[in-house]
Amino acid sequence: MLKIKSILKNTVIHLRTGFKFFLLLLIGAALISFLIFVVYKPMYSVTLNDEFLGYTSDKSELQSKINEYIKSGDSKTVAFVEIDDLPEYKMCLLKKGLTANDEEILSTVISTGTPYYKYYAIMENGIEKCFVQTYDESEAIIRQLKEKNSSNKDTVTYMVKYDTQLSELINPETAVASLYVEPKVNEKKPATTASGRNTVVYNNSTLGLAAIQQPVAGSITSRFGVRSRIRSSAHTGLDIATSKGTPIIPVTAGKVTYAGYKGSYGNLVIINHGKNANGQAVETYYAHCSRLNVSVGDSVDQNSIIAYVGSTGNSTGPHLHLEIRLNGNAVNPQNYLYN
Repeated sequence: MLKIKSILKNTVIHLRTGFKFFLLLLIGAALISFLIFVVYKPMYSVTLNDEFLGYTSDKSELQSKINEYIKSGDSKTVAFVEIDDLPEYKMCLLKKGLTANDEEILSTVISTGTPYYKYYAIMENGIEKCFVQTYDESEAIIRQLKEKNSSNKDTVTYMVKYDTQLSELINPETAVASLYVEPKVNEKKPATTASGRNTVVYNNSTLGLAAIQQPVAGSITSRFGVRSRIRSSAHTGLDIATSKGTPIIPVTAGKVTYAGYKGSYGNLVIINHGKNANGQAVETYYAHCSRLNVSVGDSVDQNSIIAYVGSTGNSTGPHLHLEIRLNGNAVNPQNYLYN
């Protein structure tokens, strides 16, 4: 009995000693934390490709600014910016005297990007003649040429452009003056027509849709119907080679019915354009994209960026594989575009 009491007494003594030691540790940790809080503050060090850029106190806000710049650029002429590498963040403690340098970090990161400018090419018979900044300016040029009954009023069109180089822009008045051609003596001024959008039209009556346009500019590298070692059957579309990251715009307005990865197509967008004047269901395919900019169910028009040129799927280099399908059957896009 005495032995048991002795054991219990020793146990209580050890517990008291352990508790005091634990309490001292807790107090010591609290004091250290307090000193750290007073002297230091949590920050994030920022690096890009292993190069130190500086510190930020809010990595979410800084990254949001970078993402917004990638999406929208920094002016009304820059549509978006392509940046290959994004910064990395690492938590650290810094003396409170040191400050964050978010703006310098942002400036350094965006300087590594490639800006894509958005503007409009005014064309005559499909040949670029001059460039203006906005859609409204393009419409104004077309309207004024019609009002002046210019002889070339029916052959002047425009197309939205996305390019890494910004062409020299002029004002609408200068554009009209340079494009205007005196009407023929016996030419009558036509009645006013609906002010629908003006775009590049190719064999429009054959396809039976509203005005259509080339989704990208480039060189044709593989034509419809050809066979090659990389395909198991005849080519169902047209390959247009251009640089990776080039924006892709739709042939005409419609609704996205597919947007994702699809076998040999790679990243693919399919757009349904409804039925044409001949009662045929019209679809267009845009394949091998580097990344997609739309989702299923999205409505798009001729100003929409639906994707960017890439080389995904069964591809040997950056290009757009374009298909036009009537009632589900692939037809030659060169009958309507790139001719």
